[in-house]
Amino acid sequence: MRAITVKVGLASCGIAAGADAVYRRLESYLIESSKMVQLKRTGCIGMCFEEPIVEFDGGDLGRVTLGKVEPKQIIHLLEEYLSDRMPKTNLILADQHDAKHNPLMASQMRIVLKNCGVIDPQSIEEYEETGGYQALKQALSMRPYAVIDLVKASGLRGRGGAGFPTGLKWDFAFEQPGPKKYVICNADEGDPGAFMDRSLLEGDPHRIIEGMLIGAYAMGADEGYIYCRAEYPLAIKHLRIAIQAAIEKNYLGPNIMGTDFSFTLHIKEGAGAFVCGEETALMHSIEGLRGMPTLRPPYPAESGLWGKPTNINNVETWANVPWIILNGPQAFRAIGTQQSPGTKVFALAGKVVGSGLIEVPMGISIRDIIYKVGGGIKDGKKFKAIQLGGPSGGCIPEELLDTTVDYDSINATGAIMGSGGMVVMDEDTCMVDVAKYFLHFTQNESCGKCTFCRIGTRRMLEILDRISQGKGETEDIQRLQELAQNINQGSLCGLGQSAPNPVITTLRYFRDEYEAHIVEKKCPTQVCVDLLTYTIDKDKCMGCHVCALRCPVKCISGKRKQPHVIDPAMCIKCDSCYKSCRFDAVVKA
Repeated sequence: MRAITVKVGLASCGIAAGADAVYRRLESYLIESSKMVQLKRTGCIGMCFEEPIVEFDGGDLGRVTLGKVEPKQIIHLLEEYLSDRMPKTNLILADQHDAKHNPLMASQMRIVLKNCGVIDPQSIEEYEETGGYQALKQALSMRPYAVIDLVKASGLRGRGGAGFPTGLKWDFAFEQPGPKKYVICNADEGDPGAFMDRSLLEGDPHRIIEGMLIGAYAMGADEGYIYCRAEYPLAIKHLRIAIQAAIEKNYLGPNIMGTDFSFTLHIKEGAGAFVCGEETALMHSIEGLRGMPTLRPPYPAESGLWGKPTNINNVETWANVPWIILNGPQAFRAIGTQQSPGTKVFALAGKVVGSGLIEVPMGISIRDIIYKVGGGIKDGKKFKAIQLGGPSGGCIPEELLDTTVDYDSINATGAIMGSGGMVVMDEDTCMVDVAKYFLHFTQNESCGKCTFCRIGTRRMLEILDRISQGKGETEDIQRLQELAQNINQGSLCGLGQSAPNPVITTLRYFRDEYEAHIVEKKCPTQVCVDLLTYTIDKDKCMGCHVCALRCPVKCISGKRKQPHVIDPAMCIKCDSCYKSCRFDAVVKA
């Protein structure tokens, strides 16, 4: 029998679900029992919806991954595994046999996430065992421009927004004169429902560092920054450990691996402003200034951080680089589509069974992501829309479910790929409310520099508020469209330019819902509280008085065993009566 290894997923999702207690219970047991079992910490394997996740490996049963494991269960499960008995089958997520989530994992292809949930993110030795820093060694044996040519040939496009060709971006920085250049990793992940960068930095920080080192060598940069928001303390902790370990191994610092290439890497903790995801605002923040965008040109490749040539890529883009160097550009191009090669990491969230972190080949359909990789819609509900690209993106309806996931096809729908947030919505979702939610986010996050963004988004939000309150006018739809066009054309940065996208796409695909709110004064999904009315069906009411007791404002009257009545003037529409009635007598419309 091989040595037994037990891995516990201790990324943020696992810790939030209680994995730390599972780890401590295992640690105590193994110390007391002196069993020959190696206990390891690891990152997120992707199935966040099944956390806490524990993996057993090395026994005759092979690798077995278990989910929703509780501290009180873990010792019994381990002992069963050590005795060559398969643990409780209802907890098994994936194994070499027929576990319930094997099909979900089989639909994925892992390049960027290859090590997440597999290695200890705090161990540089484990990263090296998977081939870590071999790509850097290979790149350092090449001429810098040959590295850029290789990245160009791969067709890698930036994974953080519009999908600009990465090799071309590197080329611009390479061509700039001067001894001082910077590279930056944009880890300022601010989209609601997005956690790709966080999970990558928590689970495999050396991969990002290695990608940055290769890029810095190719472009002639000797200094770099990882701009990570302070709300990611575990990611920052793992980055600090990784940077120190890389310095000790001579992967960072002077004369790396005995060459003339030297590189210093810093971490800059962002304060959480969404606008700092925009590259010029991000650089101002690093410089100690207020994070506000500036007009381009000049572009960062010409004049960036402290006026020096600068290249900025996001976490996932940097993480692709080592794989491309080791496997070659043609191997990368063999995955995905001709115009969008490779894979894409998504944070799959919302009303989907298998929410979590996924990596799929470009060209897969949205339908396959939701139903094959994500396991379908929760509670058997009907799919309604998917929000792609965060607040800068748009909502894609059911009739476009077969749209392939690539930059051009997604852009054609009115949404954008963005960094990779995917929020799935079911039939109970109000699209007016969704548009209002995302617009409220961008309006609140506007830096205020541009009048169109600062004031225009406020006016749009006021109109949406009126519509959701039943005070909308038919002219409001035209007003929203005109404001959206002006904001898009008049704003300086991507935040303002794309802020109207959720409104525009919901108007395009769900106009009937807007019209129902405006003309009929009804919310079809009964989400907009101001458009709801609560009444009691006298024929169904048994006079049990439960609803009256639950009502916080005492607006329900009636004698016991006689039909009750709701006073609409006092009703605050809290839904407590509707939820508490066992006889379906409370009518919500």
